[in-house]
Amino acid sequence: MRTAIVRDPLQPSAALAEVASVANGAAIVFVGTVREVNDGRPVTGIEYSAYEGMAARELAAIAGEAAARSGTTDIVVEHRVGRLELGEASVVIAVAHAHRAEAYDASRYIIEQIKRRVPIWKREEYVDGTREWVDPTASRTEIPR
Repeated sequence: MRTAIVRDPLQPSAALAEVASVANGAAIVFVGTVREVNDGRPVTGIEYSAYEGMAARELAAIAGEAAARSGTTDIVVEHRVGRLELGEASVVIAVAHAHRAEAYDASRYIIEQIKRRVPIWKREEYVDGTREWVDPTASRTEIPR
């Protein structure tokens, strides 16, 4: 299990390779990317900032919780900070498990908890030149605890 706050571009295939094992029948990767429109407004990029020490600790705690819930420690979570262009990956979650349902459940739990608990903020940059901070919890989906 590994978690990290990083500044360099994310490598989803490397994260997926890191969790691979012949003991696992399922390996999945979730990649969150910068999209071109949010709430009907055209976006040119996003700047992510974090309280890095606390964010790193919370990411590790969330991965630990997902491991305990799902029964796998084959988990890699990386979140990028800094300025990202359209299409760039902001978060990568790789999970492997003997069974697909548990892998999907762990991945979903991780992303929902990141949005809820990790002190990472995003400021969207719009085509009209304005920039606004975005509430990461505004569009989250409820997930059972």
